[in-house]
Amino acid sequence: MSSSFFIKKKGNPKIMKQGKNTVGPKRKGDGDLGKSSKVPLKKPSRHNEEISSDSEPEGPAAPRKKASNEEQEFDETPQEKKLRLAKLYLDQLKEEEEKKAEDDSFETDLIAGRLQDEVLEQKGKLQRFIAKDLMPPDASDIRLLRGHKLPITCLVISSDEKYIFSAAKDCSIIKWDVGSGKKLYTIHGGRKGTEDRHVGHTAHILCMAISSDGKYLATGDMNKLIMIWEAETCKHLYKFTGHKGPVSGLSFRKGTHDLYSASHDRSVKVWNVDENAYVETLFGHQDAITGLDSLSRECCVTAGGRDRSVRVWKIAEESQLVFHGHEGSIDCIQLINEEHMITGADDGSVSLWSVNKKKPLSTVKQAHGCHGDVGLEQPHWVASVAALQNSDTVASGASGCSHNSQVQLWKCGEKYRRLDPLFSIPVCGFINSLKFSSSGQFLVAGVGQEHRLGRWWRIKEAKNGIYVIPLKRKPPCPEEATVDE
Repeated sequence: MSSSFFIKKKGNPKIMKQGKNTVGPKRKGDGDLGKSSKVPLKKPSRHNEEISSDSEPEGPAAPRKKASNEEQEFDETPQEKKLRLAKLYLDQLKEEEEKKAEDDSFETDLIAGRLQDEVLEQKGKLQRFIAKDLMPPDASDIRLLRGHKLPITCLVISSDEKYIFSAAKDCSIIKWDVGSGKKLYTIHGGRKGTEDRHVGHTAHILCMAISSDGKYLATGDMNKLIMIWEAETCKHLYKFTGHKGPVSGLSFRKGTHDLYSASHDRSVKVWNVDENAYVETLFGHQDAITGLDSLSRECCVTAGGRDRSVRVWKIAEESQLVFHGHEGSIDCIQLINEEHMITGADDGSVSLWSVNKKKPLSTVKQAHGCHGDVGLEQPHWVASVAALQNSDTVASGASGCSHNSQVQLWKCGEKYRRLDPLFSIPVCGFINSLKFSSSGQFLVAGVGQEHRLGRWWRIKEAKNGIYVIPLKRKPPCPEEATVDE
């Protein structure tokens, strides 16, 4: 510390400005004693004599007023001034060290908190409780983005929440700006035989995925193809072939460029996008796979459609866990965290699962109600589900008549053993895809006049588009605000 005393960069600018002239302001008579005959030399006194300013009147001592700062500085000797500046400098260093120690302590606590969250996330035990604060959005705040000519089949949101990518039965892919709602890029497709006019798909696109770093976008279609795109520019990079049926599910492993794909050919394939390489194929389902999802572990989960099974695939071990619970075709699946997932089926039910239990932890039958004549009621199909990762909030989308299709939000009870309805948002059409933004600020629904997997019936009143639904939060009550402070 003593060696850094003379480094001007670390000092207080005001202090160093004063200390530039180390000998202090020149006082009347300094350096001229003995040279000028006009300044008389005083006789030495028996007592230590105090040196006073020249402006002080001679004679009897008058009441002395408190000296100003300027006078105090004027009265300093060079040694006193050096001592004062040194003391100020040391005090400043001490303050800086204390502040640094506080900042380091705060940063250490922050890092420790993040590490703890990461450990809980890996164990599937991290649960953010936000459902209790959510409120139904105002209808005027919901935005509809239109650009596709045919029903939306799938969509994804970039991890920075700036962009939405959507695909449809018209074989096109659109990149949207979330803030403005404008189209940034359109990758056109067309019917088979039009490949010389575009680089896009030539069949209905059924699924898509984006890597967690936002580098790659993957899309799969009815023609058994997987296309890889550069997400930033929408430039076509690779084409993966190998599936023998429509590609119905895609997911990038979080933090990597490993891609998992699922198909109606009942297989799961693993690809390495960086190397433009196929890795392996896994078999097990007895019917067409309708959905797939993954997080950061080296595994993925799939919905097996009419084989009514959910499977957890352990890629490294080349093994699988089989789960049963729904009575109908399981058409959609989403991981909530590493150990819990949500599924939806065409029997109208929504189920919560743990990877450690072969049966659902909770099931809500007729989650979106029924339609049809009395005595012949049929539940509305659950066409899509979404989960706000590591939270207690999930959503499901129904495919029903024009007047009662809706997005339903749910609260997961303690330890995911219960599903409680929060509120519903009316949306006209087949809700073919649902995604939460990573922060939970909004929910996006891909809607069409038809179901993404077929054309069983059509809702003419529906609009093929993307609904951006803001998720409002209740203002904190005064007691909570006081506690937080």
